[in-house]
Amino acid sequence: MNKRFDLFVIGAGSGGVRAARMAAKAGLSVGVCEDKKLGGTCVNVGCVPKKLFSYAAHYREEVEDGPGLGWTSSSPSFSWPTFMAQKNKEIERLNRVYDRILRESGVDIIHGRGKLTGPHTVEVAGETIEADHILIATGGRPFVPQIPGRTLGITSDGFFHLSEQPRRAAVIGGGYIGVELASIFHGLGTETQLHYRGPMFLRGFDNDVRHFLADEMRKKGMSLHFECDVHSLEKTDTGIRMVLDDGDEVETDIVLFATGRRPNIEGLGLSHIGIELTDRGSVAVDDTYRTNLPHIFAIGDVIDHLNLTPVALAQGMAVVRSLTGGDGTCDLDNVPTAVFSNPHIGTVGLTEEQARAQVGDIDVYRSTFTPMRHTLSGRPEKTLMKLIVDQASDRVLGVHVVGPEAGEIVQGFAVALKAGATKAVFDTTIGIHPTAAEELVTMRDPVPPPSPYEQ
Repeated sequence: MNKRFDLFVIGAGSGGVRAARMAAKAGLSVGVCEDKKLGGTCVNVGCVPKKLFSYAAHYREEVEDGPGLGWTSSSPSFSWPTFMAQKNKEIERLNRVYDRILRESGVDIIHGRGKLTGPHTVEVAGETIEADHILIATGGRPFVPQIPGRTLGITSDGFFHLSEQPRRAAVIGGGYIGVELASIFHGLGTETQLHYRGPMFLRGFDNDVRHFLADEMRKKGMSLHFECDVHSLEKTDTGIRMVLDDGDEVETDIVLFATGRRPNIEGLGLSHIGIELTDRGSVAVDDTYRTNLPHIFAIGDVIDHLNLTPVALAQGMAVVRSLTGGDGTCDLDNVPTAVFSNPHIGTVGLTEEQARAQVGDIDVYRSTFTPMRHTLSGRPEKTLMKLIVDQASDRVLGVHVVGPEAGEIVQGFAVALKAGATKAVFDTTIGIHPTAAEELVTMRDPVPPPSPYEQ
């Protein structure tokens, strides 16, 4: 006899797990399948291990700053195997947590890749599942360009399972994954270079933020190469030869492709039952995350809207509301995000470029300063803080920070933007002294254009 559910979820990443357990708590019978480890990309080869690596990569600077703050110590050394063992222990713990919370919620877990075989049927590991509703939450996968020698490189998935630390690394790509992993390699002591085919990395972020971060990374010794693409990879006796499109050659031990991600739809049987895709190969959905077959939903990276774990969680909750008679839409205005580069980026709302295009007349408030600790440590690191304000309404449209714990700072200000705070509200908010964050409520005078990076 086939198993039958009110809802069957294909993919047990963050969004799929949230939808499955909350639907079960709402009284629906729910099953979920996963062909890899529970928790998906975020838990296993994404947000969680990346942040753990980032902590480790920043620690070297903490030790280096010690003498200026009165601390003396012997020169520290980093053990890649020790850290990897600790990281793996934590990921395995989270895998068990996901298993437990699903089972305690009454969700039936089936291990295997799900394939749609009919409008209401899914085949998993030779078993046929019937479901009134189906949720596709299979996430994304790394994309590697078709260049000669591409198999010599690794992706972010491989990064998190390297058995030893490379002496030299080349990161290809200018998105947040490439910037973060290059920062991690460099912070742990690997001789690192980043290559990006565009004129400046982090396309879509505020231009001041992009250029400021590049300056800070170079000050730390990072080798950044823009308007530079990779032509081919070749194996050598001493490493990997990377041939660039301008004919230059670079030898390295590891080539890491951070060249984008694609929706993970291979083998799902979407075309078999007529699920429509977008031009980019993602699952097409309406504003309630329904596909063209209304009883089949899709959320998260597989729909390629805003590929962030908290967004997938919110979308999963929206699907549950749809199934239980509520509002199935999701408010994705002013979604904050962070880049765990060195230094960090935290941002929410419109960039200066977006605001000028969408609103017109805006005021820009910008401040760069030395963090207080570095007045003693002597490190030449700076922090950038920036506000974008609509002149007509005085509403704050964007908050951008580059500096220590930028994500922690911006999370709180995201609430203010969501509530529609004006610059006057910021101005009347008393800051916490001495902190870096108080700068965001003490900037009084807008700066005239152009940006210092446009002069």
